[in-house]
Amino acid sequence: MKTARTLVKVLIRAIILGLAAGFVIVWWKPSLLERPAAETARLDTPTAAPLAGRTPSTPVGPTDAGPERRIVVASFADAVARAAPAVVNIYTARVVTERTAAPPLAQLFGDFWPTYRQRVERSLGSGVIVDANGTIVTNQHVIAGAESIRVQLADGRAAEAKIVGEDPDTDLAVLRVSLGKLPVMTLGRSDTLRPGDIALAIGDPYGLSQTVTQGIVSATGRGQLGLATFENFIQTDAAINPGNSGGALINARGELIGINTAVLNRAYGGPEGIGFAIPVNLVRGVVKQILEYGHVIRGWLGLSPQEISNAQATELGMPHGGITVVNILVKSPAYAAGVRPGDLITALDGQPITSAQELVSRVAELKPGTLVTLAGEHGTRPFTVRFQVIERPDGGTAR
Repeated sequence: MKTARTLVKVLIRAIILGLAAGFVIVWWKPSLLERPAAETARLDTPTAAPLAGRTPSTPVGPTDAGPERRIVVASFADAVARAAPAVVNIYTARVVTERTAAPPLAQLFGDFWPTYRQRVERSLGSGVIVDANGTIVTNQHVIAGAESIRVQLADGRAAEAKIVGEDPDTDLAVLRVSLGKLPVMTLGRSDTLRPGDIALAIGDPYGLSQTVTQGIVSATGRGQLGLATFENFIQTDAAINPGNSGGALINARGELIGINTAVLNRAYGGPEGIGFAIPVNLVRGVVKQILEYGHVIRGWLGLSPQEISNAQATELGMPHGGITVVNILVKSPAYAAGVRPGDLITALDGQPITSAQELVSRVAELKPGTLVTLAGEHGTRPFTVRFQVIERPDGGTAR
């Protein structure tokens, strides 16, 4: 028993002496408590899960690659490589007749006969090949009044193009070219676009040949810009310049989402980075009808609507503002049903009408002969009429 107590005392003394010695050593050299740098780096690096949307092997940013650091950057080169061959340059020419100015003395005495001279006006634009038969879609204003249209592909091939049909109401035109085997643009969807989606514009700005600019979809459903009768534009900040009209607006997969059409006026320090493209869903429908019928068939009521404010309505002696009928054809179905200038339109087929553009667009989507119900107000008296829509006149021209 005495021996056991002696052993315990010896162990306690040894432990106390060991702790005391350790304390003195640490106090004398505290660096012994620091963890090696390599081990610290391993412990501080998260390994539990990769970033959302990435695989563990996907580079996230700067990585160690030997003595140099490699930086991974996003590229849209594959999307451009898929789409660009189907984007063409369009060169047009037309003869313009101008009246020449009279000499100063003749202007003073009024003794001169007017003379005229002719000159060739040339312009350029872009287009997109949408099928293997050589069908090209472009803006109607690109080829309007042209007497000759020449198309050049990205690979250098060129030929004269024929106009299949035009649709001024949407500023679209369809051309046809014969050049053998052709690259074709893949058509995407515009109804799923969201602000912030990548947008790439491909065209022939200022005649520099094919050029690509990059931006995003800034907004969708833009209208009331005065550019066309039917407006539902994609707004983008991808640079669109003279010569880009009729070119392609594509997404990051290289699919067509729109036809570049216009920019806001930049004169006198105007806005920049605001361009507009016709959505591909609208393009698809217009091209299909032009190829099938030679023009676009749309429904029509025979009236011209306009939005007026409450203040304007008061001045006109109307009870309140809204969508009013400002003009109507006497031989139109709406007139035959009893609709008159000054009437307010409130609903079409039971659905409220919020703008004049909405009324025109919704009716245009209907087939001629379709029965519609139009509701509104004649003065203070509500009315509801039912009649058939007819085909909209001047629904494009065919060649």
